[in-house]
Amino acid sequence: MLRGLTTVSFFADDVTAAARWYTELLGIEPYFTRPVEGAPVYVEFRVGDHQHELGIIDGRFAPRPRPEEAGGAVIYWHVDDVEAAFERLLSLGATAYEKPVERGPGFVTASVVDPFGNVLGVMYNQHYLRVSGH
Repeated sequence: MLRGLTTVSFFADDVTAAARWYTELLGIEPYFTRPVEGAPVYVEFRVGDHQHELGIIDGRFAPRPRPEEAGGAVIYWHVDDVEAAFERLLSLGATAYEKPVERGPGFVTASVVDPFGNVLGVMYNQHYLRVSGH
């Protein structure tokens, strides 16, 4: 039934600021921007080995009011060095959600809350490397 990850959607009250922050983090510009009356209400990046989509949507289009505290599902993006990625995220203004934890041989996770209230997970995952041929 589930065939693969298509788009991870984050919400931000200031899409322009979020787009700048993620541009700095990812080192790439969004490949798609949808403005409404000048300001973008949606931007989208293609990320990583499989070009998965990371979309940032204006918070007013969230299906429900956003909670006061970040939480819910954590989507992990594979990184080669969790400690370094975690420290870089903190240096860019994210706050720790869960410090790096070894989950077992070949599996390390960490997560942060971005400056816009979204939980962003990073993970070293030996199965990702094996499946992706890297």
